[in-house]
Amino acid sequence: MRTKSAKKNKINVVTLGCSKNVYDSEVLMGQLKANDKEVVHEDVNDDGNIVVINTCGFIGKAKEESVNTILHYVDKKEAGEVDKVFVTGCLSERYKPDLEKEITDVDQYFGTHDLPNLLKALEADYKHELLGERLTTTPKHYAYLKIAEGCDRPCSFCAIPLMRGGHKSTPIEHLVEEAENLASNGVKELILIAQDLTYYGLDLYKERALAKLLRALVKVEGIEWIRLHYAFPTGFPLDVLDVMRSEAKVCNYLDIPLQHINSDLLKSMRRGTSAEKTTDLIRKFREAVPDMAIRTTFIAGYPGETRAQFEELKEFVKNVRFERMGCFTYSHEENTHAYLLDDNVSEEEKEKRVGELMEIQGQISFDLNQEKVGKTFKCIFDRKEGNYFIGRTEFDSPDVDNNVIVDATKYYLQIGQFIDITITEATDFDLYGNPA
Repeated sequence: MRTKSAKKNKINVVTLGCSKNVYDSEVLMGQLKANDKEVVHEDVNDDGNIVVINTCGFIGKAKEESVNTILHYVDKKEAGEVDKVFVTGCLSERYKPDLEKEITDVDQYFGTHDLPNLLKALEADYKHELLGERLTTTPKHYAYLKIAEGCDRPCSFCAIPLMRGGHKSTPIEHLVEEAENLASNGVKELILIAQDLTYYGLDLYKERALAKLLRALVKVEGIEWIRLHYAFPTGFPLDVLDVMRSEAKVCNYLDIPLQHINSDLLKSMRRGTSAEKTTDLIRKFREAVPDMAIRTTFIAGYPGETRAQFEELKEFVKNVRFERMGCFTYSHEENTHAYLLDDNVSEEEKEKRVGELMEIQGQISFDLNQEKVGKTFKCIFDRKEGNYFIGRTEFDSPDVDNNVIVDATKYYLQIGQFIDITITEATDFDLYGNPA
């Protein structure tokens, strides 16, 4: 019979998946701390006797990682190293009945909107007055700001509406208050996130209000950079470009997943756009903000994607020369519209196509980075690794984009500070430089 561990109650929150999950874990931890609970995030010593796993259920690989993590902590529970294991997040929202049947040693499963119930299971009260207050897990100088939850888009390949529900914007005044709280704790960069930034405000204000939100956030004292993640191309509010051009605090950066360029595939994906409209939108971006860094992502191996259609995508990438780009293999997800289609591109071919597209992007990134050599950029430094300080320009988001690397044996830089750096050397995804 398994014995209870001798540890004092400590709650270890383990986060999997995207930045939206990171935000949700931070809110949970803020609530627990307000209840005087000892809480840690992904404790390196793994000595929390109560574990909360915030799972991802987006695509096959993410689901596999989530299940393996659950099994890892269930094993630790069986060995007496952990007393309780709770599971929350997208995987739990989507597959709760299956998980309860298959992994029975988990104490309780919760969905994406079950925070009060999860807190109750952790013997804590949900404190409504904690508006935007959370225990951030990112470096002190930047934080994610989730401006909306859920998604109303009908994309054929995506299960997010099944896990997160419909789009629900957070009021501007609440977001400003949250930004002020973050700034008072030393945050200098806000990374705005949502399933769909483009839709922001339609439910509350009956208009697309992202530009209005940005104009309110730039007034927050202490915030120096505001970065936009996860916009949707259909219906993108072009007045955001005016704010980006006129407000120095709004980074010349936009993450806008396009998924494909072939019109037939875009129609099958239910993206509400076409090759012509997508190309025209990118042209408008470039004209309005010429030095904008555009990050996008594409899907390789969507059902029915022919070699000719993929070649069309490759040519599009070559011609547009995105500053930042990712590519993912199509994942056949139950209960999505695309699940009715024949997943007829082999996994081997999907991986091959990803490799081909990323090889093109690697050369584009190398060429664009060479143009930066000799120029000086305002950079913020996130961390020190070995003998190097690692930072970013305004054109780079944490974890996914280029790094600016400075030799720590020659220069001392303060983490979380903005410093002008002259670029001396560049590779395909890294810039090397010295303080100006």
